[in-house]
Amino acid sequence: MSDRITLTRRAFLAATTTTVAATALGGGRADAKTRMNAARVVPRKYSPNERLNIAGIGVGGMGHGDIMGCRSENIVAVCDVDWLQAAGAFNDLPNAKRYKDYRKMLDEMGDEIDACTVSTPDHTHAPAAYYAMMLGKHVRVQKPLTHTIAEARLLRRVAEEKHLITAMGNQGNSYDELRELCEMIWSGVIGQVTEVHAWTDRPIWPQGIAEPLREQAVPDTMDWDLWIGSAPFRPYNRKYAPFKWRGWWDFGCGAIGDMACHVLNAAYRALRLMDAPTFTCEVVMQEGMTTQTPPLKSIVKYTFPARAGMGPLDLYWYDGRLMPPYPEGVPADQPLGQEGNGSLFIGTDGAITCGCNGEESRLLPVERMKDYTRPAPVIPRVPGEDSYQNWIYGIKSGEQASSHFAYAGPLTEIANMGNVALLADAKIEYDCAKGVVTNNKAANAFLTKEYRKGWDLPC
Repeated sequence: MSDRITLTRRAFLAATTTTVAATALGGGRADAKTRMNAARVVPRKYSPNERLNIAGIGVGGMGHGDIMGCRSENIVAVCDVDWLQAAGAFNDLPNAKRYKDYRKMLDEMGDEIDACTVSTPDHTHAPAAYYAMMLGKHVRVQKPLTHTIAEARLLRRVAEEKHLITAMGNQGNSYDELRELCEMIWSGVIGQVTEVHAWTDRPIWPQGIAEPLREQAVPDTMDWDLWIGSAPFRPYNRKYAPFKWRGWWDFGCGAIGDMACHVLNAAYRALRLMDAPTFTCEVVMQEGMTTQTPPLKSIVKYTFPARAGMGPLDLYWYDGRLMPPYPEGVPADQPLGQEGNGSLFIGTDGAITCGCNGEESRLLPVERMKDYTRPAPVIPRVPGEDSYQNWIYGIKSGEQASSHFAYAGPLTEIANMGNVALLADAKIEYDCAKGVVTNNKAANAFLTKEYRKGWDLPC
């Protein structure tokens, strides 16, 4: 990791000599630190009625919806390495400038861009967001926030140091029903929560593959080298992109990466897991994992110590359509969760289940809901439950978005630690403040990764 991501003169002039730079760049990077010794960029203030200039990085698939979620503002540029996948966004936004390389877009347009959405494959989240943030751009990044734990910590530090308004794309964090779930649990209706079981029906793409795929011709519409970006280079195959990349370690985070920042967010928020000073993570079972891909199915156990007002907690993650056992006294014909995803909270005085993002929270057995009155709201609601407008409003007002990086970063660390335990094949003891595995030095290698030359990040 001898080279940090190659930033142009504009990016270096936007950087600052800060504790972020000094800490992230670390020893042996004197040249990089010298280049970053430049004037601080302070994001300008906006009037409430002003329209922001927003660019989209990755505008195919989910990225199309993400950039269109910001259409109340000026969409000035769209960037995607595959213009076939980007065709829908190009059609909907005919006046936006078109790019394949986000670095070129950000360098050429400069102050014409106020903020960016980042909706690329996981391995490009941090490089793209970091590049934009170093130029003073506010960012909204799809979940999981980053490909690695070290990247999540980097983006959080940069956002805080540069006073940027940020958001991760777990839109359920803006939902009223998530807040209702928290208020139910905080009311003590099921006593002290001692266990949580959370599950997903993912993966819905191939995993358990032992070897790289054979080379195929790159589509004329795609720049494969840009798509690979920071990952180790491999020849193109259509079973990597545009969709199935999530099932390959080099590009995605598997089922955990796809859904844990949604599903685990209910427990994370309701049980204040962001306040845990440490936690452990271990694999209960996995089936089919290879050096190329995550497993076909797995169960991962997290253990959290007591937090303020909360007792010790065991949290179990299930993927590959695995499900937890029914709690005692709950009939098997009473469904858990919602449409393949959900959570089950078990307390000393009962149980609550909910859907993917905390929706449809209900006491179990459901007969307990008959005469139940939900607590009065105590958590502020997000207007319209709209995560995009919540971020845009934050940029204009200076208030952080609901799922800002100081919130989303630790959530991503918890989620991605499941993959660290899978890769390390060991029980992990993690110090949240220091960001290190304390019981297995070798496992710390899985908190970060090697970057292709010219694409390195300072983490």
